[in-house]
Formats: sequence, C-alpha cells, structure tokens
Amino acid sequence: MNPTAHHYAVTVSDLDRAVAFYRDVLHLDVLTRFSVGGDAFAAGVGIDGASAEFAHMDAGDARVELVEYTPEGDATAEHDLNQPGATHLGLAVDDLDAVYDSLPEGVETFAEPQTTESGTRILFLRDPDGTPVELLET
Repeated sequence: MNPTAHHYAVTVSDLDRAVAFYRDVLHLDVLTRFSVGGDAFAAGVGIDGASAEFAHMDAGDARVELVEYTPEGDATAEHDLNQPGATHLGLAVDDLDAVYDSLPEGVETFAEPQTTESGTRILFLRDPDGTPVELLET
C-alpha cells in the first residue's frame, strides 16, 4: 500500500454557511458540490439512513471536504487541542499578518499570530461550527 492524501473532511451543520467561510475567509475555491445517499453509503459511514451533501474545496495538494449529514448527529463539546481525538485543519499561507489583518469581524481566533520556538508563525481560528483551523507561515 502506498497511500497519498486525497482530502481532509470536516463535518458541518450548514453546508452553505461553511462553504461561504472557507471560500470567502480562507480563499479556498469550490471544486465541486454533490450529494450521496443510499444503502451502500449509509452502511459505509455506519449511520442508518444516512445521506450527505458535500463540497470539495481546493487546498493545493489535497481537498478540504465539507460534509453536511442527514440525519444530523449531536453536537460535540469543543475540545482543547491537547485532548486525545481532537482534530484541526492546517493550511499554509504566505503572509500570516496580512491574513490576520483581513479577517472579517466575528471570526474567532485563539490569539494573534505567534512565532513558535521552531520559527513557524501560527494563527488558530474557528470555523462557523467551532472546528479549529491552523494557519501557518513557515
């Protein structure tokens, strides 16, 4: 087996709202939108009667897959990044300060841009459903 990255999925509560955020705030282009349902899909994802609406966003060498499921699951409590099972999406940017300065009002950030001991500049923010997104400048 020789796997390569294809996509990184984020389950969302409102696909249109999520697409707008990832497109307008993070500047990812929409590659495609589609729906999937049926018995094979429900069995494959392990959710009785599941169907989903998808949007694939262009993130360079991989896709960010935004997924809105029916039936919608229960919301989970926000996890601190150091908790087992916590996830986040990491996206590289050229100028972190310019990105930070251009963020629309209301976008939640953990802190202003920081430079780590390794020299990497990072900024964590949350998407509309609270999923952490790391923007980094190396």
